[in-house]
Amino acid sequence: MNCEVVAVGTELLLGQIVDTNSSWIGERLAEAGIDSFHQTKVGDNFDRMFAVISQAIERSDAVVVCGGLGPTHDDITREVLAAIMGTELVINEVVAERIRSIFTDRGREMPGNNLRQALVPAGSHVSPMIPGTAPGLCCPVGESSGESSKVVYAVPGVPWEMKVLMEQWVMPDLAERAGITQVIKSRTLHTWGDSESGLAEKLAGDIARLDESGHATIAFLASVQDGLKVRITAKASSSEAVSQILDAEEHIIRQSITPGSVFGIDGETMEAAVLKLCRQRGDTLVTAESLTGGMVAAKLASVPEASDVFKGGIVSYAPEVKFNLLGVPEGPVVSVATAEQMALGACEVLGATCAVATTGVAGPDPLEGHPPGTVCLATAVRGKVESMQAELPFSREQVQQFSTLTVLNNLRHRLI
Repeated sequence: MNCEVVAVGTELLLGQIVDTNSSWIGERLAEAGIDSFHQTKVGDNFDRMFAVISQAIERSDAVVVCGGLGPTHDDITREVLAAIMGTELVINEVVAERIRSIFTDRGREMPGNNLRQALVPAGSHVSPMIPGTAPGLCCPVGESSGESSKVVYAVPGVPWEMKVLMEQWVMPDLAERAGITQVIKSRTLHTWGDSESGLAEKLAGDIARLDESGHATIAFLASVQDGLKVRITAKASSSEAVSQILDAEEHIIRQSITPGSVFGIDGETMEAAVLKLCRQRGDTLVTAESLTGGMVAAKLASVPEASDVFKGGIVSYAPEVKFNLLGVPEGPVVSVATAEQMALGACEVLGATCAVATTGVAGPDPLEGHPPGTVCLATAVRGKVESMQAELPFSREQVQQFSTLTVLNNLRHRLI
Protein backbone atom coordinates (compact mmCIF):
# COMPACT_ATOMS: atom_id res chain seq x y z
CA MET A 1 0.00 0.00 0.00
CA ASN A 2 1.10 3.56 -0.63
CA CYS A 3 -0.38 6.64 1.01
CA GLU A 4 -0.08 10.24 -0.13
CA VAL A 5 -0.23 13.32 2.12
CA VAL A 6 -1.96 16.56 1.08
CA ALA A 7 -1.57 19.58 3.36
CA VAL A 8 -4.25 22.24 2.94
CA GLY A 9 -3.82 25.92 3.76
CA THR A 10 -2.84 29.08 1.93
CA GLU A 11 -0.77 30.06 4.97
CA LEU A 12 1.51 27.09 4.26
CA LEU A 13 2.26 28.40 0.78
CA LEU A 14 2.90 31.92 2.06
CA GLY A 15 5.38 30.64 4.63
CA GLN A 16 3.31 31.97 7.53
CA ILE A 17 3.16 28.47 9.03
CA VAL A 18 5.77 25.74 8.59
CA ASP A 19 4.24 22.43 7.53
CA THR A 20 5.51 20.09 10.23
CA ASN A 21 2.36 17.95 9.98
CA SER A 22 3.32 16.35 6.66
CA SER A 23 6.78 15.37 7.86
CA TRP A 24 5.33 13.90 11.07
CA ILE A 25 2.73 11.91 9.12
CA GLY A 26 5.39 10.76 6.66
CA GLU A 27 7.50 9.47 9.53
CA ARG A 28 4.57 7.52 10.99
CA LEU A 29 3.80 5.98 7.60
CA ALA A 30 7.42 4.92 7.17
CA GLU A 31 7.51 3.36 10.62
CA ALA A 32 4.40 1.34 9.74
CA GLY A 33 5.91 0.07 6.50
CA ILE A 34 3.48 2.03 4.32
CA ASP A 35 5.04 3.66 1.26
CA SER A 36 4.56 7.39 0.70
CA PHE A 37 5.79 8.69 -2.65
CA HIS A 38 4.25 12.16 -2.73
CA GLN A 39 3.49 15.04 -0.39
CA THR A 40 1.66 18.12 -1.67
CA LYS A 41 0.64 21.52 -0.31
CA VAL A 42 -2.35 23.35 -1.73
CA GLY A 43 -4.08 26.61 -0.85
CA ASP A 44 -7.67 27.11 0.24
CA ASN A 45 -9.11 27.09 -3.27
CA PHE A 46 -11.86 24.69 -4.31
CA ASP A 47 -10.69 23.97 -7.87
CA ARG A 48 -7.03 23.51 -6.94
CA MET A 49 -7.89 21.34 -3.94
CA PHE A 50 -10.21 19.23 -6.11
CA ALA A 51 -7.44 18.74 -8.70
CA VAL A 52 -4.70 17.96 -6.20
CA ILE A 53 -6.74 15.48 -4.13
CA SER A 54 -8.12 13.80 -7.27
CA GLN A 55 -4.59 13.34 -8.60
CA ALA A 56 -3.51 11.91 -5.24
CA ILE A 57 -6.37 9.42 -5.32
CA GLU A 58 -5.48 8.39 -8.86
CA ARG A 59 -1.85 7.51 -8.04
CA SER A 60 -2.17 6.28 -4.44
CA ASP A 61 -4.12 3.66 -2.50
CA ALA A 62 -4.89 6.06 0.35
CA VAL A 63 -4.66 9.79 0.93
CA VAL A 64 -4.38 11.79 4.16
CA VAL A 65 -5.68 15.34 3.78
CA CYS A 66 -4.53 17.56 6.63
CA GLY A 67 -6.31 20.85 7.34
CA GLY A 68 -9.34 22.75 6.14
CA LEU A 69 -11.81 21.29 8.66
CA GLY A 70 -12.32 24.43 10.74
CA PRO A 71 -15.49 26.53 11.09
CA THR A 72 -14.60 29.48 8.83
CA HIS A 73 -15.54 30.15 5.21
CA ASP A 74 -12.15 29.13 3.83
CA ASP A 75 -12.27 25.69 5.51
CA ILE A 76 -13.60 23.79 2.52
CA THR A 77 -12.04 20.32 2.73
CA ARG A 78 -15.48 18.81 3.46
CA GLU A 79 -17.01 20.43 0.39
CA VAL A 80 -14.17 19.28 -1.85
CA LEU A 81 -14.35 15.69 -0.59
CA ALA A 82 -18.13 15.61 -1.07
CA ALA A 83 -17.67 16.76 -4.66
CA ILE A 84 -15.03 14.12 -5.30
CA MET A 85 -17.33 11.46 -3.86
CA GLY A 86 -20.25 12.80 -5.92
CA THR A 87 -22.38 13.26 -2.85
CA GLU A 88 -23.70 16.02 -0.59
CA LEU A 89 -22.91 17.29 2.87
CA VAL A 90 -25.19 16.20 5.70
CA ILE A 91 -25.29 17.09 9.39
CA ASN A 92 -23.90 14.44 11.71
CA GLU A 93 -26.02 14.90 14.84
CA VAL A 94 -23.52 13.15 17.12
CA VAL A 95 -20.81 15.62 16.12
CA ALA A 96 -23.21 18.56 16.29
CA GLU A 97 -24.18 17.67 19.85
CA ARG A 98 -20.56 17.34 20.87
CA ILE A 99 -19.78 20.79 19.51
CA ARG A 100 -22.76 22.30 21.35
CA SER A 101 -21.75 20.61 24.60
CA ILE A 102 -18.19 21.96 24.37
CA PHE A 103 -19.48 25.53 24.37
CA THR A 104 -22.16 24.80 26.98
CA ASP A 105 -19.64 23.25 29.36
CA ARG A 106 -17.51 26.38 29.07
CA GLY A 107 -20.46 28.68 29.70
CA ARG A 108 -20.16 30.23 26.25
CA GLU A 109 -22.60 30.76 23.42
CA MET A 110 -21.77 28.76 20.33
CA PRO A 111 -21.28 30.78 17.12
CA GLY A 112 -23.52 29.43 14.40
CA ASN A 113 -20.65 28.75 12.01
CA ASN A 114 -19.22 26.11 14.36
CA LEU A 115 -21.93 23.73 13.20
CA ARG A 116 -20.18 23.69 9.82
CA GLN A 117 -17.79 21.26 11.47
CA ALA A 118 -20.66 18.80 11.90
CA LEU A 119 -21.20 18.67 8.13
CA VAL A 120 -19.81 15.48 6.60
CA PRO A 121 -19.97 13.99 3.10
CA ALA A 122 -22.81 11.46 2.87
CA GLY A 123 -21.29 7.99 2.87
CA SER A 124 -18.21 8.99 4.85
CA HIS A 125 -17.30 7.67 8.29
CA VAL A 126 -16.60 9.92 11.26
CA SER A 127 -13.71 9.20 13.61
CA PRO A 128 -14.76 7.60 16.92
CA MET A 129 -12.65 10.16 18.80
CA ILE A 130 -12.91 13.93 18.34
CA PRO A 131 -10.03 15.62 20.17
CA GLY A 132 -11.12 19.14 19.16
CA THR A 133 -14.32 20.37 17.55
CA ALA A 134 -13.66 18.86 14.12
CA PRO A 135 -14.01 15.09 13.59
CA GLY A 136 -11.77 13.10 11.34
CA LEU A 137 -13.36 11.80 8.14
CA CYS A 138 -12.83 8.54 6.30
CA CYS A 139 -14.15 8.79 2.73
CA PRO A 140 -14.29 5.71 0.47
CA VAL A 141 -13.59 6.58 -3.16
CA GLY A 142 -13.20 4.72 -6.44
CA GLU A 143 -15.76 2.01 -5.83
CA SER A 144 -18.43 3.37 -8.17
CA SER A 145 -16.13 3.14 -11.20
CA GLY A 146 -15.32 -0.48 -10.57
CA GLU A 147 -11.82 0.24 -9.28
CA SER A 148 -10.48 -1.31 -6.12
CA SER A 149 -11.61 0.59 -3.09
CA LYS A 150 -9.47 3.56 -2.09
CA VAL A 151 -9.84 5.85 0.88
CA VAL A 152 -9.27 9.49 1.80
CA TYR A 153 -8.76 10.45 5.44
CA ALA A 154 -9.30 14.05 6.47
CA VAL A 155 -7.74 15.22 9.73
CA PRO A 156 -7.52 18.67 11.35
CA GLY A 157 -4.48 20.86 10.79
CA VAL A 158 -4.08 21.57 14.50
CA PRO A 159 -1.02 19.41 15.28
CA TRP A 160 -2.13 17.85 18.56
CA GLU A 161 -5.59 17.02 17.17
CA MET A 162 -4.04 15.56 14.03
CA LYS A 163 -1.63 13.39 16.01
CA VAL A 164 -4.39 11.92 18.19
CA LEU A 165 -6.44 10.95 15.15
CA MET A 166 -3.46 9.60 13.21
CA GLU A 167 -2.17 7.46 16.07
CA GLN A 168 -5.49 6.18 17.41
CA TRP A 169 -7.56 5.92 14.25
CA VAL A 170 -5.91 6.46 10.86
CA MET A 171 -2.76 4.36 11.33
CA PRO A 172 -4.57 1.29 12.78
CA ASP A 173 -7.14 1.48 9.96
CA LEU A 174 -4.42 1.81 7.31
CA ALA A 175 -2.52 -1.14 8.78
CA GLU A 176 -5.66 -3.27 8.65
CA ARG A 177 -6.39 -2.26 5.05
CA ALA A 178 -2.79 -2.99 4.07
CA GLY A 179 -2.91 -6.39 5.74
CA ILE A 180 0.08 -5.51 7.90
CA THR A 181 0.37 -8.16 10.59
CA GLN A 182 3.92 -7.49 11.70
CA VAL A 183 4.77 -5.09 14.49
CA ILE A 184 7.00 -2.19 13.42
CA LYS A 185 8.83 -0.10 16.01
CA SER A 186 11.56 2.52 16.01
CA ARG A 187 14.11 3.58 18.58
CA THR A 188 15.90 6.90 18.29
CA LEU A 189 19.35 7.46 19.78
CA HIS A 190 20.11 11.13 20.43
CA THR A 191 23.82 11.88 20.01
CA TRP A 192 26.11 14.89 20.19
CA GLY A 193 29.76 15.16 19.21
CA ASP A 194 29.95 13.68 15.70
CA SER A 195 28.94 15.30 12.41
CA GLU A 196 26.25 13.63 10.32
CA SER A 197 28.83 12.54 7.71
CA GLY A 198 31.22 11.36 10.43
CA LEU A 199 28.52 9.32 12.11
CA ALA A 200 27.40 7.85 8.78
CA GLU A 201 30.99 6.82 8.09
CA LYS A 202 31.31 5.10 11.47
CA LEU A 203 28.03 3.26 10.89
CA ALA A 204 28.64 2.41 7.24
CA GLY A 205 29.37 -1.23 8.05
CA ASP A 206 26.22 -1.57 10.15
CA ILE A 207 24.10 0.09 7.45
CA ALA A 208 25.45 -2.32 4.83
CA ARG A 209 24.92 -5.29 7.13
CA LEU A 210 21.30 -4.31 7.80
CA ASP A 211 20.62 -3.59 4.12
CA GLU A 212 21.68 -7.16 3.38
CA SER A 213 19.91 -8.85 6.28
CA GLY A 214 16.71 -6.78 6.26
CA HIS A 215 16.38 -7.11 10.03
CA ALA A 216 16.28 -3.35 10.60
CA THR A 217 17.10 0.02 9.02
CA ILE A 218 19.10 3.05 10.17
CA ALA A 219 18.24 6.66 9.37
CA PHE A 220 19.80 9.98 10.38
CA LEU A 221 18.27 13.34 11.27
CA ALA A 222 20.49 16.29 12.18
CA SER A 223 19.31 19.17 14.39
CA VAL A 224 21.30 21.81 16.26
CA GLN A 225 18.41 21.95 18.74
CA ASP A 226 18.06 18.25 19.54
CA GLY A 227 21.33 16.70 18.45
CA LEU A 228 22.03 14.18 15.70
CA LYS A 229 19.42 11.44 15.81
CA VAL A 230 20.05 7.85 14.79
CA ARG A 231 16.74 6.05 14.27
CA ILE A 232 16.67 2.26 14.24
CA THR A 233 13.51 0.72 12.79
CA ALA A 234 12.69 -2.99 12.89
CA LYS A 235 9.73 -5.28 12.34
CA ALA A 236 8.82 -8.70 13.71
CA SER A 237 5.84 -10.90 14.45
CA SER A 238 5.35 -9.56 17.98
CA SER A 239 6.14 -6.55 20.13
CA GLU A 240 8.53 -8.63 22.23
CA ALA A 241 10.39 -9.89 19.18
CA VAL A 242 10.84 -6.45 17.65
CA SER A 243 12.03 -5.06 21.00
CA GLN A 244 14.70 -7.78 21.11
CA ILE A 245 15.91 -6.77 17.65
CA LEU A 246 16.06 -3.10 18.67
CA ASP A 247 17.94 -3.98 21.87
CA ALA A 248 20.51 -5.97 19.93
CA GLU A 249 20.99 -3.34 17.23
CA GLU A 250 21.26 -0.53 19.76
CA HIS A 251 24.05 -2.44 21.52
CA ILE A 252 25.93 -2.96 18.25
CA ILE A 253 25.51 0.66 17.13
CA ARG A 254 26.74 2.02 20.45
CA GLN A 255 29.97 0.05 19.90
CA SER A 256 30.45 1.69 16.51
CA ILE A 257 30.11 5.33 17.50
CA THR A 258 32.03 7.63 19.82
CA PRO A 259 31.77 6.41 23.44
CA GLY A 260 29.46 8.59 25.51
CA SER A 261 27.99 10.38 22.48
CA VAL A 262 24.49 9.00 23.09
CA PHE A 263 22.74 11.26 25.60
CA GLY A 264 19.16 10.04 25.28
CA ILE A 265 16.74 7.55 23.76
CA ASP A 266 13.48 8.49 22.03
CA GLY A 267 12.00 11.44 23.95
CA GLU A 268 14.95 11.95 26.32
CA THR A 269 16.61 15.36 25.93
CA MET A 270 20.07 16.69 26.70
CA GLU A 271 18.74 18.97 29.43
CA ALA A 272 16.84 16.11 31.07
CA ALA A 273 19.97 13.94 30.97
CA VAL A 274 22.04 16.66 32.67
CA LEU A 275 19.46 17.25 35.38
CA LYS A 276 19.19 13.51 36.03
CA LEU A 277 22.95 13.23 36.51
CA CYS A 278 22.99 16.23 38.85
CA ARG A 279 20.18 14.70 40.87
CA GLN A 280 21.95 11.35 41.14
CA ARG A 281 25.13 13.07 42.36
CA GLY A 282 23.38 15.44 44.76
CA ASP A 283 24.48 18.49 42.75
CA THR A 284 22.62 21.72 42.00
CA LEU A 285 22.96 23.66 38.78
CA VAL A 286 22.92 27.32 37.65
CA THR A 287 23.66 29.14 34.41
CA ALA A 288 25.53 32.31 33.41
CA GLU A 289 24.78 33.31 29.83
CA SER A 290 25.81 36.08 27.50
CA LEU A 291 26.09 34.53 24.03
CA THR A 292 22.97 32.34 24.43
CA GLY A 293 20.84 34.96 26.17
CA GLY A 294 18.99 32.55 28.46
CA MET A 295 18.52 29.62 26.05
CA VAL A 296 20.32 27.19 28.36
CA ALA A 297 18.21 28.21 31.35
CA ALA A 298 15.02 27.95 29.29
CA LYS A 299 15.85 24.39 28.24
CA LEU A 300 16.59 23.35 31.82
CA ALA A 301 13.44 25.01 33.16
CA SER A 302 11.31 23.23 30.53
CA VAL A 303 12.01 19.85 32.13
CA PRO A 304 9.28 18.82 34.59
CA GLU A 305 10.40 18.84 38.24
CA ALA A 306 13.67 20.59 37.35
CA SER A 307 13.42 22.90 40.36
CA ASP A 308 15.02 20.43 42.77
CA VAL A 309 18.27 20.72 40.77
CA PHE A 310 18.13 23.89 38.67
CA LYS A 311 18.31 26.93 40.94
CA GLY A 312 18.29 29.70 38.34
CA GLY A 313 20.37 31.64 35.88
CA ILE A 314 21.97 35.01 35.17
CA VAL A 315 21.77 36.53 31.70
CA SER A 316 24.84 38.76 31.84
CA TYR A 317 24.47 40.19 28.35
CA ALA A 318 26.07 43.57 29.08
CA PRO A 319 29.77 43.61 30.10
CA GLU A 320 29.05 45.55 33.31
CA VAL A 321 26.79 42.74 34.52
CA LYS A 322 29.67 40.31 34.09
CA PHE A 323 32.00 42.68 35.96
CA ASN A 324 29.68 43.76 38.79
CA LEU A 325 27.68 40.58 39.42
CA LEU A 326 29.88 37.66 38.39
CA GLY A 327 33.31 38.98 39.30
CA VAL A 328 34.72 39.03 35.77
CA PRO A 329 37.79 41.35 35.60
CA GLU A 330 37.13 44.47 33.54
CA GLY A 331 38.40 44.19 29.99
CA PRO A 332 37.61 42.06 26.92
CA VAL A 333 34.75 39.64 27.50
CA VAL A 334 35.16 37.24 24.57
CA SER A 335 37.56 34.76 26.15
CA VAL A 336 37.64 31.42 27.91
CA ALA A 337 38.87 33.22 31.04
CA THR A 338 35.65 35.26 31.06
CA ALA A 339 33.52 32.15 30.58
CA GLU A 340 35.34 30.40 33.41
CA GLN A 341 34.81 33.27 35.84
CA MET A 342 31.16 33.56 34.81
CA ALA A 343 30.65 29.90 35.75
CA LEU A 344 32.45 30.23 39.07
CA GLY A 345 30.71 33.53 39.82
CA ALA A 346 27.28 32.05 39.13
CA CYS A 347 27.97 29.19 41.56
CA GLU A 348 28.97 31.69 44.23
CA VAL A 349 26.15 34.20 43.68
CA LEU A 350 23.37 31.61 43.34
CA GLY A 351 24.77 29.00 45.73
CA ALA A 352 25.13 25.95 43.48
CA THR A 353 27.68 23.20 43.03
CA CYS A 354 27.65 23.23 39.21
CA ALA A 355 27.33 25.86 36.49
CA VAL A 356 27.53 26.36 32.75
CA ALA A 357 28.57 29.64 31.15
CA THR A 358 28.54 31.00 27.59
CA THR A 359 30.09 34.07 26.02
CA GLY A 360 31.28 34.95 22.52
CA VAL A 361 30.13 36.54 19.28
CA ALA A 362 26.80 35.33 17.90
CA GLY A 363 26.98 37.85 15.05
CA PRO A 364 26.33 39.30 12.62
CA ASP A 365 29.21 41.71 13.40
CA PRO A 366 32.69 41.02 14.84
CA LEU A 367 33.41 41.91 18.48
CA GLU A 368 36.74 42.65 20.14
CA GLY A 369 38.53 41.46 17.01
CA HIS A 370 36.78 38.08 17.03
CA PRO A 371 34.70 36.98 14.03
CA PRO A 372 31.00 36.03 14.30
CA GLY A 373 30.66 32.44 15.44
CA THR A 374 33.37 32.67 18.11
CA VAL A 375 32.11 30.87 21.21
CA CYS A 376 33.66 30.45 24.66
CA LEU A 377 32.01 27.87 26.90
CA ALA A 378 32.78 26.85 30.46
CA THR A 379 31.55 24.36 33.04
CA ALA A 380 32.16 24.44 36.78
CA VAL A 381 31.79 21.33 38.94
CA ARG A 382 32.37 21.70 42.68
CA GLY A 383 34.88 24.51 42.23
CA LYS A 384 36.80 23.01 39.30
CA VAL A 385 36.32 24.76 35.97
CA GLU A 386 36.92 23.63 32.38
CA SER A 387 36.45 25.60 29.16
CA MET A 388 36.69 25.53 25.38
CA GLN A 389 36.73 27.99 22.49
CA ALA A 390 35.57 27.37 18.92
CA GLU A 391 34.60 29.20 15.75
CA LEU A 392 31.30 28.05 14.26
CA PRO A 393 30.34 28.69 10.59
CA PHE A 394 26.65 29.12 11.38
CA SER A 395 23.95 31.78 11.50
CA ARG A 396 23.37 33.75 14.69
CA GLU A 397 20.51 31.52 15.84
CA GLN A 398 22.39 28.33 14.97
CA VAL A 399 25.46 29.53 16.89
CA GLN A 400 23.29 30.06 19.97
CA GLN A 401 21.54 26.70 19.63
CA PHE A 402 24.79 24.81 18.97
CA SER A 403 26.44 26.47 21.97
CA THR A 404 23.49 25.63 24.21
CA LEU A 405 23.63 21.94 23.39
CA THR A 406 27.43 21.80 23.47
CA VAL A 407 27.89 23.41 26.88
CA LEU A 408 25.25 21.10 28.38
CA ASN A 409 26.98 18.13 26.76
CA ASN A 410 30.33 19.26 28.18
CA LEU A 411 28.80 19.29 31.65
CA ARG A 412 27.18 15.88 31.04
CA HIS A 413 30.56 14.33 30.26
CA ARG A 414 32.09 15.84 33.40
CA LEU A 415 29.23 14.59 35.59
CA ILE A 416 29.54 11.09 34.14
